[in-house]
Amino acid sequence: MYLAKEAKEELFAKHGKGKNDTGSAEGQIALFTHRINHLTEHLKKNRKDYNTERSLVKLVGKRRSLLDYLTKKDILRYRAIVKELGLRK
Repeated sequence: MYLAKEAKEELFAKHGKGKNDTGSAEGQIALFTHRINHLTEHLKKNRKDYNTERSLVKLVGKRRSLLDYLTKKDILRYRAIVKELGLRK
């Protein structure tokens, strides 16, 4: 697997509320961003992998909906996670 358990825990500890808090929006957004970056690199090498392309589009949609949720609930948390992950340029 491309992401070990320890790496996931580190991701959730850094962006979420703790290493076992997998449900927070920030943690999920960070995980989705990591997966999106991984799939993007894969698609650069394998252009005709349409199943992976479809998975990538679905992940981007999930991340977008979580970001929209954060925007409505707490704009400061939204701005913090966007700045940490460098999503907006």
